[in-house]
Amino acid sequence: MTPQQQSRGKWAIFGLMFIPGFTWASWVSRTPFMRDTLHASTELMGMILFGFSCGSMLGVLLAGKLIAQLGTRRVMRYGIALLLSGLVLMALGLAFATAWGVFASLLLLGCGTALMDVVINVEGAAFERALGRSIMTTIHGFFSLGTLAGALAGLLMTATAISTSAHFAAVLLANLLIVAVALRHLPATSDGERSEQAHGGSFLAQVRHELRDRQLLILGVVILAMALAEGSANDWLPLLMIDGHNLNHTQGTLVYAGFTAGMTLGRFLGGYVVDRIGRVWMLRVSAFSAAFGLLLVIFSDNPWLAAAAVLFWGVGAALGFPLTVSAAGDGHNSAIRVTIAATLGYLAFLVGPPGLGFIGEHAGLRMAMLPVLALVVAALFCAGAAEGRKALAQQTG
Repeated sequence: MTPQQQSRGKWAIFGLMFIPGFTWASWVSRTPFMRDTLHASTELMGMILFGFSCGSMLGVLLAGKLIAQLGTRRVMRYGIALLLSGLVLMALGLAFATAWGVFASLLLLGCGTALMDVVINVEGAAFERALGRSIMTTIHGFFSLGTLAGALAGLLMTATAISTSAHFAAVLLANLLIVAVALRHLPATSDGERSEQAHGGSFLAQVRHELRDRQLLILGVVILAMALAEGSANDWLPLLMIDGHNLNHTQGTLVYAGFTAGMTLGRFLGGYVVDRIGRVWMLRVSAFSAAFGLLLVIFSDNPWLAAAAVLFWGVGAALGFPLTVSAAGDGHNSAIRVTIAATLGYLAFLVGPPGLGFIGEHAGLRMAMLPVLALVVAALFCAGAAEGRKALAQQTG
């Protein structure tokens, strides 16, 4: 691979990772308008938004088998097609004020987003190994950058009373421009690795075989913990600061913005630090930072100390997912291993946070974060599993 091909491949992956974050934040920013247009109750709105979770779960569960059978480029095309179709259908659903149309659009958006995310994690991990330096944190940084750009664009569109049709048309055009440039340069490094590695049995047989690997199972604990730390903040942090620390709505939103800023900064700077101190120590520092932030948010009665602690939570949660996915890709049958790790991460990200609401209903949202804290502390002690296989062999040899 020439330096020019490496550069084009890297920026193709960055651009394609930007799209899901940008699109997700764009429609989320218009959910108040969505609720008013559909005249939806809180219960109905929850059911409509559940469409995105259903689609995401479907995409996550299908992605691994599709990648194994069809390759990353074809699955990426399918993911893009579903995501863009969902965006168009959402605009039509809101234009005709049909709740079922919006539900169906979110189903497509969720499935397309999940397919794209898993493909990029598989391909990004393989491309990182080919380059010989850490880029997974930067890849996930572009997702965070996309969410930030989408949220700011949505804020601008709302403030200037731009219609959702015009807003989503602009998002669609931006996505198409990125796809037109990036898709043709998407490397197929993971497909090449898969063809060179001898595999036995079906996709499910390979998954069962890899799940016998103790190192991968321990990495699974790390990714479950760190993905839950990220997902719980995305779902609950504004309400946690408002209900648990008596901040007002503007202050709660500002604290959440601080969390996303910490995530974005951590991911863009993470690769530089990882290359100097190593993946294991970076994971340990990340888990410690997230645990320290969560500890203060849960137990501190000073709202501003808790608000400042959110930065530690955000920076710590930023690197857990990408670093663990990168570690899972070490060794034989790497595409299957990365798919397993990414699937576990997305399941924790999507399924875990809603379950915290049951605890919050009875014990308050601050106490609902205790399981997250416990898992992050466990991840701190499990981070050693992220050591490369060659290094482990040297230590035990």
